[in-house]
Formats: sequence, C-alpha cells, structure tokens
Amino acid sequence: MLNNSDLILVAGATGGVGQLVVAKLLEKNISVRVLTRNQSKAKQMFNEQVDIVVGDIRYPDTLTTATKDVTHIICCTGTTAFPSQRWDFVNLFDPQNTPQAVDGEGVKNLILAAPSSLKRFVFVSSCGVLRKDKLPFNILNAFGVLDAKLYAENTLKSSGLPYTIIRPGRLIDGPYTSYDLNTLLRAKTDGSKAVILGTGDTLNGETSRIDVANVCVECLNYDVTINKAIDLINSGDRPAVINWEKLFSQIS
Repeated sequence: MLNNSDLILVAGATGGVGQLVVAKLLEKNISVRVLTRNQSKAKQMFNEQVDIVVGDIRYPDTLTTATKDVTHIICCTGTTAFPSQRWDFVNLFDPQNTPQAVDGEGVKNLILAAPSSLKRFVFVSSCGVLRKDKLPFNILNAFGVLDAKLYAENTLKSSGLPYTIIRPGRLIDGPYTSYDLNTLLRAKTDGSKAVILGTGDTLNGETSRIDVANVCVECLNYDVTINKAIDLINSGDRPAVINWEKLFSQIS
C-alpha cells in the first residue's frame, strides 16, 4: 500500500500520461519527484508541489540524483511512433529521440539507475508488443516503437526489480499539457467507458490517458499486480465507482 513516507519518481512527468499520474499522486498526498528535460515547464504545470530534477533517460549520468532515495518509479516516457519534430533530427539521417533511444535504451538506463530497494517499477508500454507481425500493429511498428517497448519490458522483467507493466490501447483523452494542476485533478474519462483489464496482449481498443494514469497509481496498492503485464482498454458502461481490487483480482 502507498503511504506518506513513499517518494515516487515520475519520468515523463510533463507528457500526456505523466502529468495525470503526478496529479493523482498529489491528490493522495504522496510525495512526488519528477524527472524532466524542461524545468520551467514542470514548474509551471505543478505549481512547486513536486521535487523537480532535470535529467534525460537517454543519458545515464543524469539519472543518479533523480533516483536517489525513491521508493517507486513510474515511467511514462515516450516519443512518437513515426518520425516527427520530437525525434530531434540533427540532420535527415541522424535523429536523437527515436523510439529505440527513448522507449528502449532510455528505459533500460532508468531501470539500471533504480535503487535495489525499489518497491515497484511501473512501465507504460503498449498493446501490440506481442502482436507486432499482425495488423494494425505491424504498421504502428514501422519505425520500431513496439520493438523498443518490448525490449524495455524484457529488460525490466530480467532486472530483479518488482514491476508492473501497463499495455494500453490507442490513447484518447488529452493530453492536457496546456492546463494547470487544478484542471488535471478534475479531468474525467471522456465517454464514461468502463475499465477493462487483461493479460497476454489480447485486448484491442482505445484507452483513456486518465485511466492509464489511474492504473499506474492504483496498482501500487495491490500486491497482486506485482510482476504482471496488464492490458488496458475502455469499453462498456462505466460504474459510478471503480472497484480496483475486483479489477486487479481478474489478472491474478
């Protein structure tokens, strides 16, 4: 169970899922440290309510301060699946922020920097990592994003750290990057669809970024989610209150 003595590092904290994770942790009065490349953006978004460490998972020597004394790590980092400005092209043939650099080697760097006493490492992966040769995932993987995610998953599984892997479907709702923390705290899942969990990378559908954040945080309260890879989509009518204990028991 999470408690007030925990310190949780959120990597990718100013991204679409990461900022929601931070908001949900703060709502539970959990101490949060954020790892970010952009200090001013993090300060503006979180109103000085978090410990901000500037670093970059692509560069291992920037991670020592970020991981010191943390009890949990939630990794929400990522780049675009297809070439874009976010790939940080030095020239046409030399991008610096590719899926393999960020979702693969970068996540590996963060895993290696984690303290051995870590209670949990939560990694946001993707559905389709085990179906890369099938439509539509073979298209999504044209530039290796699923290869990189699976590489990170396997690195985490072999690390010896307690882990939970989240495999959402196509992300919807948000991102809310331009909003302030109070707006993030009020964010609700669009369409009021239920949370569906599974295992084995068999689910297909859309997933609210809000519920990805919900699962990233709520799984830390349930030992049944330790060393599990959890598929996540939204479908059907959403109940008034989510019974996380019941949902997580389905993947035990």
